[in-house]
Amino acid sequence: MAKIFNGEKKAKLGTEKKPAVVHVQTEERLEEVASIFEKNSWKYTIGLEPDKPEDIIDLEILLNPPKPKVAEKKVGRNEPCPCGSGKKYKKCCGK
Repeated sequence: MAKIFNGEKKAKLGTEKKPAVVHVQTEERLEEVASIFEKNSWKYTIGLEPDKPEDIIDLEILLNPPKPKVAEKKVGRNEPCPCGSGKKYKKCCGK
């Protein structure tokens, strides 16, 4: 199924339109996490839930943003084969 572009930009995590949402178990952890958000000027919502496991995935994404993927360069049909045979790619491994 193809995705259709509707002309709207996705909101960036940690902004007014898409605040980071985290859940912590203790008051001390709440203050610690809140200080990280404040230091970086990110918008956030913190829930204090002592009976549920901690969920700080949004904070981890903001602290370690995903790196863009770099596509490997494709071998052209008429370039030397990367296997080292000395033949053109189309006559060697490009069959």
